[in-house]
Amino acid sequence: MPQALPLKQPIPVGELVNRRLRQLKRTPGELAAAARVSESYITELMAGRRRAPAPGSDVYVTMGKFLGLHRDDLPSCARAERAAERPGQHRPSPDVRRIVFELCDPQQVKTLTRRIARADGSELEWVIINRLLEVARGFVIRRLEDEVGLKVAAGREGKEYLDVRMRLLEFLDAAPDTVTVDDCMDFVIPRIATWGIDLDSRTMRIQLRS
Repeated sequence: MPQALPLKQPIPVGELVNRRLRQLKRTPGELAAAARVSESYITELMAGRRRAPAPGSDVYVTMGKFLGLHRDDLPSCARAERAAERPGQHRPSPDVRRIVFELCDPQQVKTLTRRIARADGSELEWVIINRLLEVARGFVIRRLEDEVGLKVAAGREGKEYLDVRMRLLEFLDAAPDTVTVDDCMDFVIPRIATWGIDLDSRTMRIQLRS
């Protein structure tokens, strides 16, 4: 397989995937099978309708090998693409905000509610929810790494392995403005007991469930 040279400058992940598939004369369906994702996952990524997966996502390993890319190319492009996103540009849904604040230290809830309601409060809200998502992602990544365990769990639940895997990958792609109530119920609440934040340093204290 032709081996691409390491990229000199990052480009959007979807653009890179599209380019390499054309060069290799391969299809999105073939790439999807190799990466163990749905074909729509790949086509939406190529079309720019899907956020670049997190740099730590396991899809980059198999995708990079299939596409003959340098191992750092896709994660580097993903980091650059995500870094260009503007925090706080869109607000989380009110229902997600309610769920997140139900986990907050009760002594801080009123103060934080006032701060977030201000015109400049969207950035603080983004910081809080993004950090909680990062913690939950760690648990999801470990589940994805255990392929055998995931297949056993899928069979026990009467579900297809690919459907279970895609549900986990979809959560990894969630941002504060796209995370859903179901995401919170399935991945955040089962892992996080309470949280608080230092408003000066924005350092968060997160207590996990035992």
